Amino acid sequence: MKLHLIRAGLLAALISAATAQAAPIAVDRVVAVVNKQAITYNELKERVKTVTRQMNVQKIPLPKTEVLESQVLERMVSEQVLLQLAFDTGIRVDDTQLDRTVERIAQQNNMSLPSFRAALKKDGIDFKQFREEIRSEIIISRLRDREVDNRVVVTDAEIDGQMKQQESQGEGGQEYQLSHILVSIPENATPEQIAKLREKTEKAAAEIQKGTNFSQVAASYSDAPDALEGGSLGWRPVGRLPSLFVEQIEKMKADQVSGVLKSAKGFHIIKLQDKRIKSEQMVVEQTHARHILIRTNEAVSEQEAKQSIDNIAARIKGGGKFEEIARQQSEDGSAPKGGDLGWLSPGDTVPEFEEAMNKLSPGQMSEPIRTAFGWHLIKVIERRNQDVSTDRLRSSIRQAIRARKSDESFVDWVRQQRDRAYVELKLEDR
Repeated sequence: MKLHLIRAGLLAALISAATAQAAPIAVDRVVAVVNKQAITYNELKERVKTVTRQMNVQKIPLPKTEVLESQVLERMVSEQVLLQLAFDTGIRVDDTQLDRTVERIAQQNNMSLPSFRAALKKDGIDFKQFREEIRSEIIISRLRDREVDNRVVVTDAEIDGQMKQQESQGEGGQEYQLSHILVSIPENATPEQIAKLREKTEKAAAEIQKGTNFSQVAASYSDAPDALEGGSLGWRPVGRLPSLFVEQIEKMKADQVSGVLKSAKGFHIIKLQDKRIKSEQMVVEQTHARHILIRTNEAVSEQEAKQSIDNIAARIKGGGKFEEIARQQSEDGSAPKGGDLGWLSPGDTVPEFEEAMNKLSPGQMSEPIRTAFGWHLIKVIERRNQDVSTDRLRSSIRQAIRARKSDESFVDWVRQQRDRAYVELKLEDR
């Protein structure tokens, strides 16, 4: 129950970035065609400016201008492919939903909406453009949920196997902070193509050995979605890493860089920045709760969903049974169980839901609560303190495996969609 934005974690940094000097307006030209949609050079320059701000904030050395433009254009092409697919299959984000998301972003930056707009303007960021970029991110997130994330399956056997592996290797709560470079191998690549891609990867490795910053090399060479973030993967538990990476980092020390590794997806270089043991909280307060969810989507407007949840709340306050109405009205997988969510530990739900739930006493029902999923009514049944070490370990392993599978599947799926689209690159046509 979490909404993942492509730019998550960078927005606060973007707000405080130094304002870039506006460049003179040049005659525009088409630098790429995606199906029937053109991408212009002015659009590319605006995106490059945004990426440059983000990289400066993260202190990632910039690659050469032509390399950065090429990397950003590839990202824009893939984004356009996904947005066209989303539009053709009916995914929309209306202005009301978008306004609420922007308001939440402002709140996350401890600003009112007017202050947030002023901060964007001060940093040279057009609010309308920013707002449309957020719309695109939400649309792509929903597309990913529908086409990839909802199809990921993690079996109990996979969890058991990961637990046994961690136990036998004494890894427990081991986490690794990594950066990586991926040079992708296309499907049905010839031996000559594979040889050239290995040569490209070895050239990147040679630059790192000569002392070039790893992040800069990643931004210049990597085909991974996080290339322009310096290839950073952040902190990841063992279960969220490919076995190829785990086998390698077990032999590495902090700040060490691997040689060239090969998988079915391509050639990799990884840097182990740090490692730590994440201690698991053994005893937590759990809440047993029910909820009713009315979703907002392409067919149901924000106003209609809010009216529906208000009517349901009135029925319950008038004597209707929460669980019976949940079975009839809730648009969630818990509906057949009367909205029963079972025992929830901290972090199991999105923050807005958890915050509202924590304010309720057993037997009490909330007022309508808005989250990224729609409008909820929450009813707390009871609370308990529970030793959840084993349950939490299994849950964290499940989440790690699911995230790894989702990330891998999404990269493959995006590449497939791009391969099916008509793409003509014209950046070199000066």
